[in-house]
Amino acid sequence: MTVRTCAAVTALLVSAGCGASTTQEKPLPPVNVKAASMKDGFTTMERLAQSAQKEGALNVIGLSRDWVNYGEIIDAFADKYGIKVNELEPKASSAREIQAAAQLKPDVFDLTLDVAVASAARFAPYKVQDWQDLPDHVKDPKGAWYGAYGGYMSIGYDPRKVSAPASFADLARPGYTVALAGDPLKAASAFNGVMAASMRSGPPVPERGVGLFAKLKQGGRLADPAAANVVVDWDHLNAARAAENPEAWKVMIPRDAALGGYYVQAISKEAPHPAAARLWQEFIFSDEGQNLLQKGFARPARGEAMLMRGTLDTEQAAKLPVAPGPPLLLTIPQADAAKSYLKREWTHNVG
Repeated sequence: MTVRTCAAVTALLVSAGCGASTTQEKPLPPVNVKAASMKDGFTTMERLAQSAQKEGALNVIGLSRDWVNYGEIIDAFADKYGIKVNELEPKASSAREIQAAAQLKPDVFDLTLDVAVASAARFAPYKVQDWQDLPDHVKDPKGAWYGAYGGYMSIGYDPRKVSAPASFADLARPGYTVALAGDPLKAASAFNGVMAASMRSGPPVPERGVGLFAKLKQGGRLADPAAANVVVDWDHLNAARAAENPEAWKVMIPRDAALGGYYVQAISKEAPHPAAARLWQEFIFSDEGQNLLQKGFARPARGEAMLMRGTLDTEQAAKLPVAPGPPLLLTIPQADAAKSYLKREWTHNVG
């Protein structure tokens, strides 16, 4: 082989026969399992997955398997990465998640926005790779918490027993037996149900919502969900029920009460499996994870960006309840004021 030929060959590959020197790749920086981003802590998704697999487990809390398809999401994550997922108190409320953290030691949280904001000091900042796709108003600028999915407050009803209501005000008419999804003094779903019933094409007026449910109570038409022909709840729960039995259950979002809400993710500062916690967030916010949330009739936080890129499951998106427009999101001061009002008036007026 001539010198010229050897030079040409070594341009494409390292040839010891031509006396070429071996090119060494720059070594990757050490892994930092508590880093604030995948790039800063692990460099590649492969190294993040390997670090999480060494930890071997992930502790989640408050993730009921029938809530926004979390059962399939947990199983998909465990199967994909070979990591055991310990499901702690699946029915825990957001407040209970925080309360139990010191004892149960979860790695990650799934919380209402108000609880996340109040508990931000407990979280380890982390920005997922698709951070820029998340709406600014549902993520902490420093990465302490970030919206994963949302929904609208809705009216689910049995069309065999009642006609379709057009608004929350219609529920005061005879024939409707109405249920909230729990105690509004304790459950976020029920509290937001009262707030949605307080709206008339504008911000909630808590007195209006308490008044409606007081009237229902006085008329003997406020019931448990199992006995009601109307349930006020998040649209993803009413939609899941309708999907199981479309002849027996329908769901609608009133045009004058487009109250929305986001549930946010966060990593515990005390996470016993910090790499697995970060891998979980990358999975939840990946196209796969967001589409799995949508399969549970939730509205993925990255949905708009995914639609533009052609990665959103549009067939499933078409199955979501029709929204009357952009949601009204309660501000923290609005929510705090409404909660204070309900604490004073709910038990006295509704019981």
